[in-house]
Amino acid sequence: MDAEKLEHCKIQPSPCTDEHDQELSLPLTHFDIPFLLSDPTLRLIFFNSPTCSKSHFVDTIVPQLKKSLATTLTHFLPLAGNIIIPGGTGTPLSRYVPGDSVSLTIAQCDKDFDHLTGNHQRLADEFYACVPQLPPACRLSDDSLVFSVLALQITLFPGKGICVGLSNYHAVADESSIINFLKMWAVVNRSSSLIDPLIITDVPDFDRTAALVVRDPGGKLVSRAMEIVKKNSRANSAVELSSSTTTLTTFPIKTNRVRVTLVLTDTVIKNMKKYVSVNRPNLCHVSSFTVICAYIWSCSIKSEAAVGEETDENEPVCFTTAADCRPRLVPPLPAAYFGNCVVFVIAESMHGLLLKGNNEGFLIAAESIGEAIRETLDTSDNDGILDSADWPVDFARFDGKRVMSVAGSPRFDAYEVDFGWGGRANKYEFVHLDTEKSMSLCKSREFDGGFEIGLSRTKLEMDAFQDFFRQGLEIIMRVSA
Repeated sequence: MDAEKLEHCKIQPSPCTDEHDQELSLPLTHFDIPFLLSDPTLRLIFFNSPTCSKSHFVDTIVPQLKKSLATTLTHFLPLAGNIIIPGGTGTPLSRYVPGDSVSLTIAQCDKDFDHLTGNHQRLADEFYACVPQLPPACRLSDDSLVFSVLALQITLFPGKGICVGLSNYHAVADESSIINFLKMWAVVNRSSSLIDPLIITDVPDFDRTAALVVRDPGGKLVSRAMEIVKKNSRANSAVELSSSTTTLTTFPIKTNRVRVTLVLTDTVIKNMKKYVSVNRPNLCHVSSFTVICAYIWSCSIKSEAAVGEETDENEPVCFTTAADCRPRLVPPLPAAYFGNCVVFVIAESMHGLLLKGNNEGFLIAAESIGEAIRETLDTSDNDGILDSADWPVDFARFDGKRVMSVAGSPRFDAYEVDFGWGGRANKYEFVHLDTEKSMSLCKSREFDGGFEIGLSRTKLEMDAFQDFFRQGLEIIMRVSA
């Protein structure tokens, strides 16, 4: 069955000081605005808690979670607030006013916890029992569009574990900011007393001066970003700007997909990098990220062709990934800067090239991604990265193209999150992969130097993908040993 809803409530930030009783308004920057076109990001983090009964969960864990969430939101006010898109020509903003809150659902599920947290093929539909539903957006009398940015769900699997589910709009915060929020919430939750945020290094930085003024004198990038959003807004995007009403996908949905987690150890990745370096000695960016993404991209293209998808060898194919700009801007933004601060690295190739056998498609993919990273990120000019990335990106350029992208980042480790229920997280899933042809990437929980790749595909396509994945690695390991 689906999860049994035990409680639904709204959690407001704790009124700790007069400062936090005030409204906080943050203009969306050119880094934020393009993500108004994105559907919600859906994350699930599973924790083992084999001794947790329903009574202990309801009487002890849930009250402590509510208390620690309220405390944490005091330092992450935008997550309790709303994004407001003016009906006229104004710039969208993130705004918190006293009384705003985060939707929190408490649930219990009888699904097989060990099965859901495995790496093998699992029905994608099963995970939606743990996914929180964001409240619908609404129109105000002045035609402004207002929508909440975060919803949470805590789901108990009695005698097995607990799942923390998050649904959030990317326009309010990127992976770095969301993981910082989770880490602080977990630290506060497992502490016996309130924590002084000044001793936590990642207290969020809301100063938009550098992002708006230094990075965008005159607001030209913001204006361009808004033009792109208005041009490309559509009924199934996160925000549909021309409609008087907005709708959200309701759960559960029928995906007709399976999910798989692939684990690559440090030894395998070193052999992959060696294989690429030997066969493409002039390629500069032969990083773990490059070879992993290239290999998944090439296997994905092959599996699509193997199951009969109509293709043309001259069809353009793209691979996109977000790159954190905080340390790359001159001067850099602080690591704790809250919001979005990413540009996109875009690699392009031809479908027929990535289909080449004997891992030649993998090598071509590695060339494409490595060169895209070099061209986009290797710049020493002040803010040159914004020019080299052609920022803000017009997503319409991908219309009609076969695109693969990456969710998550190994730089922001969700497996470090520990709420005090018996250890750190033991499985991290990006549920929104079910609506696209993408991959997730994060550090491995089990192997130092290893990585986890998450995929969602039809059963037929996943079977084909795993065959290509295994066969290609056998060649790499044999040749590079």
